[in-house]
Amino acid sequence: MNAAPADQIRLLDVQDLDVRLQQLAHKKKSLPEHAELDSLGKDLTQLRDLHVASTTEESDCAREQTKAEQDVDQVRQRAARDQKRLDSGSVSSPKDLENLQREIASLAKRQGDLEDVVLEVMERRESAQERVSELTDRLASVQAKLDDATARRDQAAGELDTEATSVSKEREVVAASIPADLLKLYDKLREKEGGVGAAKLFQRRCEGCRLELNITELNDVRAAAPDAVVRCENCHRILVRTSESGL
Repeated sequence: MNAAPADQIRLLDVQDLDVRLQQLAHKKKSLPEHAELDSLGKDLTQLRDLHVASTTEESDCAREQTKAEQDVDQVRQRAARDQKRLDSGSVSSPKDLENLQREIASLAKRQGDLEDVVLEVMERRESAQERVSELTDRLASVQAKLDDATARRDQAAGELDTEATSVSKEREVVAASIPADLLKLYDKLREKEGGVGAAKLFQRRCEGCRLELNITELNDVRAAAPDAVVRCENCHRILVRTSESGL
């Protein structure tokens, strides 16, 4: 393949722009906010799970408290009825009177036990409510940090996208001035060789693979016509000759 030396040199300009686009893409992918958001996201998920568990515990305690209070109320009402019977004097049989007094005493003990249960449940519910409140505050704090990191990431990514758009437009202009067959070869090699399709021959060294050409390779390059598109024997990239090639 042949191409004017000026076209080959412009190929280096395209390569520089492509490298810049790669750098911008890598920088966007490697923004520190990505790791920060990942960490915050995990924290948020864990806190939400804990919040759900604590909320469920509080709800269970609330139902348990309601049931325990109902049990106390039922025993209290029954004891009140028995006490009313006792006070009314309607029970005259000594045996029935003894049984009634024994039942009132038993109900009093039962009421005391149930009231202890209510207090224990209330303490557990209060503890669960405090935990829910604490986790709610922590969730809000982590969410605020996540929102802030998201905004910073979006801003940084937007700036990089803007720069990438500008570089892409510049590349289009430069690429349009290069013969289609030369640009096609360059793009093919760039895709195959890790993003670098053309390299400068600088001081007898290929800037693509960083290896110095041996004497035979140098002689071949010296013998090539100025418009010949030469390739590096080591990395196979297009080797662009300039006044600094050391030939």
